Amino acid sequence: MANQKMANQNREINSHKPSLDKGIGILGGTFDPIHLGHTHSAQAVANELGLQKILLIPAHIPPHKISPDLVPHASAEQRAAMVEIACKNSTLFTCDQRELKRSGHSYTVDTLKELKLKYPDQPIYFIIGMDSLMTFTHWHQYQEILSLCHLVVNTRPNYPIEQLNDETKVLLKNYQTTDIAQLTQLESGKIFFAHKCFFDISSTRIRQELVQKQSCNHQLLPSISEFINKNNLYR
Repeated sequence: MANQKMANQNREINSHKPSLDKGIGILGGTFDPIHLGHTHSAQAVANELGLQKILLIPAHIPPHKISPDLVPHASAEQRAAMVEIACKNSTLFTCDQRELKRSGHSYTVDTLKELKLKYPDQPIYFIIGMDSLMTFTHWHQYQEILSLCHLVVNTRPNYPIEQLNDETKVLLKNYQTTDIAQLTQLESGKIFFAHKCFFDISSTRIRQELVQKQSCNHQLLPSISEFINKNNLYR
């Protein structure tokens, strides 16, 4: 199964895998802009785990992006609009704007507490990238985060697992599982590595290419490209 082709993974959910259809996946981010790397990797996780619902949660003020050159380039409303567009014709994705409506920083632990109140009987699968895993032990109340959800890690190019710091290695030793079935037996507290599916796309590079008047159509949904052009974003 580990060698199953990505194309097959994206086409259909394997009915022989343990189904986590009662759980909810969440993917947060600045989404500045949302691109195919976001949606394709989240779709791949849904296919692998059998998830039927993933919330895309645009962040208002990401706590780790505090320097002036790293704050969002598009407004909160524009970023939310792009996420809504990405969700428009999808039965899997839903845009959740709770962090945009919250004043102050968008801490993941606060979002998870709210989601647990809204979906008390459903486990939450929090999708993060390898870059986020490498800093996870420095996140606000990271241990409480693990008490509220499972982490599902998407590996990424240029972030080899061999380069993990000692704190993260200890974290994985205590919480990692390779057994999907185990995720169905526990409400939270496990870290699971999704099948490798590299989408080497970044919002930063897209913005840079748009400034240089290069086409990013192969990295964005056509409707997102249209929205960016219509609103003259990232020029």
